[in-house]
Amino acid sequence: MAEPSVQSLERAFALLELLALHPRGMALTELAETTGLHKSTVHRLLGSLFSLGYVVKDSGSGHYRLTYKLLTLSNGILDGIDVLSAAKPHLDRLSEETGEIVHLMVPEGSDGVYIYKSEPPLIQGQMRSRVGLRAPLACTAAGKAILATLPQEEVGRLWALAPPTPLTRSTLTQQGSLLAQLREIQDKGWAVDDEENEVGVKCVGASIPDYQGRALSAISISANAARMTSLLLETLIPKLLQCKEDICRDMGL
Repeated sequence: MAEPSVQSLERAFALLELLALHPRGMALTELAETTGLHKSTVHRLLGSLFSLGYVVKDSGSGHYRLTYKLLTLSNGILDGIDVLSAAKPHLDRLSEETGEIVHLMVPEGSDGVYIYKSEPPLIQGQMRSRVGLRAPLACTAAGKAILATLPQEEVGRLWALAPPTPLTRSTLTQQGSLLAQLREIQDKGWAVDDEENEVGVKCVGASIPDYQGRALSAISISANAARMTSLLLETLIPKLLQCKEDICRDMGL
């Protein structure tokens, strides 16, 4: 008997999400073992995804991997985000001027989602961030810059919804510590992630607010922790804030 359509859909998306974590692909047996599904079920679902153009089977390794068709869907979403089109040239210029990695993040619940990354060729691959990656708002410079624009009650609600788990030894795990930082960020206009999300990476971020002052998104500059000295930070902050002003101007904010 055929599987219920909803269950089949859930299982197909589970396979897509799993394959997204393995760019080089996975064998049928691996997929079945990881998902806990029967090999015949996985094979049937992969067949459907293959016929739709979302999955291919590597002729050499026999592994299944995602195709670029998913990018068509994600690009359609990103094209509808005005902040991305306005911010992209400024972020690319900021990355070129600083020689560091620059991100654009949007909030989604208690997480932030990276929707753009500008990466200088000489340091490509040095950080695990990528477009589509989610990170807790409370653990990133861009995320904390976003939280600093929200009422304290809402910050508390988001914290209760998903209390941060320690990603590194520096991750904030006390709500009081976060609130104290957010007050400082409101005064300064910028936030810092001191190896709170990824060991060896420090970031400085600033929010892109709407006309009511609530963050639509945030931008950040990320650098190797050893390179991100207080002196470098002092040189990056004015460039970051100027980039923010340029984006806000182009968005009419």
